[in-house]
Parts: sequence; structure tokens; C-alpha cells
Amino acid sequence: MSKIVLQATNDLKTAIQRAIEKAQADGSLPETEIPQFTIEVPANRTHGDWATNAAMVSAKAFRLAPRKIAQVITDNIALEGTFFDRFEIAGPGFINFFLSQNFYTQVLKDITVSGSNYGRSDYGKKEKIMVEFVSANPTGPMHMGNARGGALGDCLASVLDAAGYDVWREFYVNDAGNQIEKFGSSLSARYLQIFKGENAVEFPEDGYQGDDIKERASEFAEIYGDKYVNAEQKEREKALVEFALPKNIKKMESDLKKYGIEYDEWFLESRLHNDGELTETIQILKDKGLTYEKDGAIWYKATEFGAEKDEVLVRQNGNPTYFAADIAYHRNKFQKRGFNRCIDVWGADHHGHVARMKGAMDAIGLDGSKLDIVLIQLVRLVKSGEVVRMSKRTGKAIQLADLLDEVPVDAARFYFNMREATSQMDFDLDLAVQQDSQNPVYYVQYAHARICSIFKTLAAEGIHLRDCTDEELALLTAPEEIELIRHLSAFTSEIIAAAQDYDPARITRYVITLATLFHKFYNACRVKGENESLTAARLYLCNAVAIVIRNVLSMFKISAPESM
Repeated sequence: MSKIVLQATNDLKTAIQRAIEKAQADGSLPETEIPQFTIEVPANRTHGDWATNAAMVSAKAFRLAPRKIAQVITDNIALEGTFFDRFEIAGPGFINFFLSQNFYTQVLKDITVSGSNYGRSDYGKKEKIMVEFVSANPTGPMHMGNARGGALGDCLASVLDAAGYDVWREFYVNDAGNQIEKFGSSLSARYLQIFKGENAVEFPEDGYQGDDIKERASEFAEIYGDKYVNAEQKEREKALVEFALPKNIKKMESDLKKYGIEYDEWFLESRLHNDGELTETIQILKDKGLTYEKDGAIWYKATEFGAEKDEVLVRQNGNPTYFAADIAYHRNKFQKRGFNRCIDVWGADHHGHVARMKGAMDAIGLDGSKLDIVLIQLVRLVKSGEVVRMSKRTGKAIQLADLLDEVPVDAARFYFNMREATSQMDFDLDLAVQQDSQNPVYYVQYAHARICSIFKTLAAEGIHLRDCTDEELALLTAPEEIELIRHLSAFTSEIIAAAQDYDPARITRYVITLATLFHKFYNACRVKGENESLTAARLYLCNAVAIVIRNVLSMFKISAPESM
């Protein structure tokens, strides 16, 4: 929570404890240990700004009715020096407290002084945390699921960073195993078809059919001609993969960079094979007696660790499975690189993989509870009320690159973070490009631009933003002003809650509400009035709103235009 909110909470908690101790000293309450109580913001603020359950949780210890305890507490409480100026007892014994004007004044000053750091906290205590997201198959282009996973994973990482964690972004590249073999055989067939004709070369039954395979084979042929036509199959496939895979990865990097996503590391699966970590990990499971041989394959006793069935680690042909590589990769994250917590952002179709992956961490002697999986539900593209499945450009399934051709990056990143990962969502292409208040990202950006416009207009009249005294800021008493400042005060707490829930959509909702409250204030309270001090205070408030909007948008790598 913000510095002022934290101070207000601590001061109120101390005041309540002292009131109870005073009552115990004069015999109004029995001498016994004070039970733990909470201070929270009630859903309905008309009954008070903050509330405590101190009287309710003390009933058993003090052997008194909660309302009687509440009365004793309020008879003995001293609010001087706190951010509260009155209280009332409600219901069966809740005590509601009302914030003083000084709280709102100090919130605005804290935002102004903190600037771009407002909202940040040390809640995460610099715990090392990795967010691995997108990690799309490098054998083909990225799709719409990757678009949602990319925005959500990147913004989650930003939220965790703002909440005080030491965050690392990673893309895991599956550049080894079966799919690379399939990639090589697909490229090989397309390459041979260039020289021998499509009918003369059979395409693998389980090969990759995409046009991107034809394009890579064609590019290879332009450089090497028919050099590899008569080469050994393995040699040809190896040359094609070594040519095509880096190009695919580079294309992924450029598409994601255009999308505002940059990783700390692109981790290659082949590293696990080459460095011996995969073999080492399988050996750990063998040494623990958690493997057995069946049908020429090596199996892992996954059912002993919560999975529905045992899993193959090494196939009959001696090749490790993806699951084996995944275990080695996660061991690398935790044990080799020392991450305290790892978050994987996966498509919802991987839900069956969650328990077995967490169980595998326990099996190799690590803590599976420190591996968290965020599952992303499907996204549907909608245009003119109809679901869009094909790209206009290619006539094939929509790719991330197609989306970014049609929709501004700001809109895409904002939209994909408007719903929790667990919710299915429709992405409205028409709305995403609309430049009016119906478009949520435009609505928020417009609030920022409107504030910049106010400053510009008043500057032309010789009225400039300046520091205000506490007395001047205390003039901000209109309900719309109080509601707006109260919402600003909650920003740090919202970031912490979003980090706890792995839900960056919480911050998107927060900033939409902030824009709504600002527009409401703007329509109700004339910024330039006859009272110069009130004008200065309202400009100061406008600036605080602009700071918080900018902080949200920059956290999500979305622009905050000064004019629209």
C-alpha cells in the first residue's frame, strides 16, 4: 500500500490497541492478550472509510458482547495525530472510521513527490521470480493465443516488478526433439518438391503443412540451389533446420518486439541436451527409484506424485520426451539459476499438464508449490458481430503479425488485459480501432490528454501548475474530488493485489475507473474558478491523476498521448 495508506493503517491500529490497553488498565476490559484484528475498507463507503472488527474478534477473550466492547474502545480512543477525525459503531459491533481532510491532502502530495515511482512498493522483498510466457513452437508463426498470452505475461511481469519482485522474463524455445525432426522432414520434402515436382515427392503424413514451410524451403533453395537434393536425408534435414530455425526465431523476436515484449532470455531447449542437464535429471529420478522400464521405454512413476497416469521419459528409440525436457528445464530454473518462484503462462489446453509438472518438481526434491501456472482461455476475434477465423492477407488462421497489422499495439495490449486469464474473451476488432469513448484504451488515454490540454489552455492565460499549501489542498472537499483522491490512494494496494492474484486485468479496471472518476470531477468542478487557491489545488489534483494514468500505461507499455 502507499506510504500514506500504510501510515494511516498503522496509526489507526496503534490507536485501537492503545484504547484497549487503556480500558484494561482502568478495569473496563479484562486483562488478557488482545486478539488479532483487521482494518479494511468497507464495500459501502457511506458507512465509513475504514472499518475494524476489533470488537467482534475480542468477544470471546473479553467475555463481553461485541457492541459493548466497541463502546469501550471508542470511549477510550484518541484519534489526534491520525488521519481520522470521527467514528461510529455499526451493526453487531463494527467500528467505522472516517478519514480527515489531511489524509486526502497528504495523498496528493505523496503522488506529486513520488512521480513515476508512485504505486511501486517493496512488497515482494526482491524475491527472484521468473515469468515464462508465449514460448510458442518455433516451427511456425505465432497465433492469437500467443497474442493474448504475450500481453498478459508481459503485463503480469510488470505488475510483479512494481510490487517489488526481482522479475525475469523468459521465452523457452523448443529447438530439440520430435517437433524439430518433423520440421526438418517437412522442410526437406518441400525443398525436394521444388526440384522434382510436388507429385514426385511424398509429403510426410504428420508434416507441417503451412505456407511458411514452403517459404523457408524456397529461401534455402535460392541460396544453395540443388546442392542438397542428392545429399543424405539426415544431412539435408540438418542443413534446412539450421537455416530455417534461426529465421523463425528472429521473426518471433521482431513480432514480439513490435508488440512491446522483450525478454531477458530466449532459453534454448537444446542447451539441456548439450549440457547434460536432461540426462542428469533423468538420472536423479532413477536414483530415487521413481522410474521403471516397460516396452523398451523408461517411465516415470508420476502417479506417486498426484498425476493420473505414469509418463514416458525416454522413448523406445532412446529419444527423451518433451515431459522429460520440461522437468529438466524447470529444475534449471529453480536449482541451477536460483529462482524462488516460477510462473508459467500456458494455454488452457495444457491444464492436464499442471499437476504432473508440479508433482515432478516434488519428485526431484524441489518444491512444486513454488511453480505456479496461469492458464489462458481462448480468445475469439470478432468483426461486425461475426467471428473472424481467417486472415484477409493469407486466407489462413489469424497470426499475431496479422493482428498487429490491423490493431494499434496500445489497443491490443490493453484489450488482452481487460479480462482475467481464466475468462474466455471476444476481441472486437472494430472497437479496438475506434477513436471514441467506447474504446477503453482511447477513453483512458483521452483522460490524460484532457489534463494536458487543461494545463496548456490555462498556461496561455498565465495560470501554471504550482506547489500548494496544505490549507489550499484542504479546499478540495467536493464529493467528486474526494472520491477521485480516494481512488488514487488505492493504486499501490491494487498493484499488490494484482501481483498476489496474478491478475494484471485488475490494473486495467482500476485505470478505467480512474478515467471515469476524472471525467466526473471535470464535469462537476470547474478547474479555473474565481478563487485562485482552489484553481491551484484543482490543477494539483489534475496533475496527480495524470501521473497515475501515466504510471499505469507505462507499466503496460502503452503510450500516454498529450493530445488526441
